[in-house]
Amino acid sequence: MSRRQLDRAANPLGSGPGASDDTGCPILHVDMDAFFASVEERENPALRGKPVIVGGAGPRGVVSSASYAARAFGVHSAMPMSRARRLCPHAVIVSPGHGRYSKVSAAVMEILRSVTPEVEPLSLDEAFLDVSGALRRLGRPAEIAAEIRRRVSDEQQLTCSVGVAPSKFTAKLASTHAKPDGLLVVPAARVTDFLHPLPVGALWGVGDRAEESLRRLGLRTIGDVAHYPRDTLVRELGEALGTRLAELAWGRDAREVTAATPDRSIGAEHTFDTDVRDPDAIRRTLLRLAEKTAARLRAADRLGRTITVKLRRGDFSTITRSRTLPEHTDTARDIHTTACALYEGAGLWGTPLRLVGVRVENLASGQATSHQLALDEPDAGWREAERAMDRAARRFGPGTIRPAALFDRESEEEGG
Repeated sequence: MSRRQLDRAANPLGSGPGASDDTGCPILHVDMDAFFASVEERENPALRGKPVIVGGAGPRGVVSSASYAARAFGVHSAMPMSRARRLCPHAVIVSPGHGRYSKVSAAVMEILRSVTPEVEPLSLDEAFLDVSGALRRLGRPAEIAAEIRRRVSDEQQLTCSVGVAPSKFTAKLASTHAKPDGLLVVPAARVTDFLHPLPVGALWGVGDRAEESLRRLGLRTIGDVAHYPRDTLVRELGEALGTRLAELAWGRDAREVTAATPDRSIGAEHTFDTDVRDPDAIRRTLLRLAEKTAARLRAADRLGRTITVKLRRGDFSTITRSRTLPEHTDTARDIHTTACALYEGAGLWGTPLRLVGVRVENLASGQATSHQLALDEPDAGWREAERAMDRAARRFGPGTIRPAALFDRESEEEGG
């Protein structure tokens, strides 16, 4: 659902702490505003106010984020970069800095977890909170939401929008409605006042096909869905979706906020600008991805045993190959060696590839898992060397130290 569609809907609720009754509204949805683009503007103030697009600049590049100045031209995330350039030819294109975004995201999530342990991240830039247990300590839900927004602004020089509501579904819609840089409370007694004027595309689970089916039934708004016979919805959309939409249309959403669980896997992928068949070039890309994956493992204090490579041909057919190591690892050397062996054994030697990926699974805590030295590994080995590279990157920036095989490949763009 677009911001324009939301703006067409009536907003009888007001905004801001105290503007609405937040009794019975323990669920918050916090959503950073144009997150990747905003981080880039923070790091480079010269970009502020300009149309900024974050994403791959190659012919197969995709928009990861767009500033609000770029969105005014119709640019949005997941759009092909070629189309974004046509819509906004004077935009500033910035390659994604995933390490920066992860670091800022971790700081924002730390702010949220200082409010309540009941935090459910949905991505780097948004999360649900259940503040039921924080009310006596920190005040009413709207006051907590306002304090979160203040701290994010003060500590990270970024803005976020927050929805406060009785349920996850309504809170997420409220934060969208509040964007950018806003706060909206949807009182428990006025949930249907908020929901019913909104377009059917705002319902969770309604994609293009479902929206087309609903419109074919003459249903344009959530209110239309709410007053439509449930049996007909189920017959048209299936038991699961029809029942869910009938409930959501009345604001009924029993899903609880589920605190984050540790990552089950960590990895990175790269899409080539044009299909690549050269095995040496593919091995170099696997090395770059292994470096990135290993750094992410160490940053998360995780080690893994199962290495998986993803290999996608030019016709989009994809195969994966995996191998489980005798011991856990967080070194690029181990990951790269295994990934290359999997690539060489996949039967795609010399086959043009569109995408390659590396992923490490079967994770364990870095502190809880001891590292056994190999017979030929010195006391100060690869693991210590790569941790020294991490320290250099934190102090002097990414790419300060890298494998010699990658030194003359700076023009090859990295994905993940």
